[in-house]
Amino acid sequence: MKITKFKHFEWIDFTKPTGEEIKEFVAVNKLDTNLLYDSMEHGHLPKIEKLKDYTFLIFRAYSVEESKLVATIGELSNKIAFFVNGSTIITIHRAKFDFLDSIAASQENPEELMLDIIDAMVNSFNHPLNNQAEWIDTIEKNIFLPRRSTISLENLYYQTSKARICRKLMLFSQNVLGQLSVLDQNKSKLQNIKDSIIHSILLYEEIYEDANNILNTYLSITAKKSNDVMKLLTIFAAFFMPLTFIVGIYGMNFSNMPELEWQNGYYLILGIMAAISLGIYLWFKRSKIL
Repeated sequence: MKITKFKHFEWIDFTKPTGEEIKEFVAVNKLDTNLLYDSMEHGHLPKIEKLKDYTFLIFRAYSVEESKLVATIGELSNKIAFFVNGSTIITIHRAKFDFLDSIAASQENPEELMLDIIDAMVNSFNHPLNNQAEWIDTIEKNIFLPRRSTISLENLYYQTSKARICRKLMLFSQNVLGQLSVLDQNKSKLQNIKDSIIHSILLYEEIYEDANNILNTYLSITAKKSNDVMKLLTIFAAFFMPLTFIVGIYGMNFSNMPELEWQNGYYLILGIMAAISLGIYLWFKRSKIL
């Protein structure tokens, strides 16, 4: 537990509190036990509860390494729970957040400190968001431009999942901030956070739609390639099937086959085969298959 005293309030920060610490803290500060369990629950979504003595909030920050392939809220982000009133702000979290150590201790009230922390949590999504947008652009180039390289469907799935989860978190966060009431001097800061969230939501929606479009386009291109291969094989089969049939007939070892005694039978059969091939070719051209 870390306690930081400001001019008009104090900040109590818990990192990975034990069960005994939680029980002792609940007894001293008269906090709702259920909310304490919410603050420690893995993967809990952003929420807000307004009680008589304090306001309880949960927010989530982007915390996973960008190179890791994850597909759940708990793997992608970590949360901070807030208990806020006029004289105290309490934060509870399992993961270590570097931005908590870099927040300037110049706040006048607990709300201002809470908004600064929330702002840092929302901004933690910005760098991964920009990287995802660049990744989507690169994938589009790989698909549509000449000399394109193959893409990983697994990676595309996880990038789509990240965009979907982050958008979901932003929507929940937006809902929480919409219910939050702050002092007049903090309304501008709150509005800036709301604007940042709206901007992130729009970008994540664009990335999610682009990723789905890329997936559908990639599957269509792959299917077209398979169809082209099957078309080529069918053309070869159409040419060689009648020729193989003729060769099969005259390759039989029957003694009574008059054509085998013809002086120019070999050249006649070659001419027939050439005529059949030409006929098939002309039919394909007329049908616009070739």
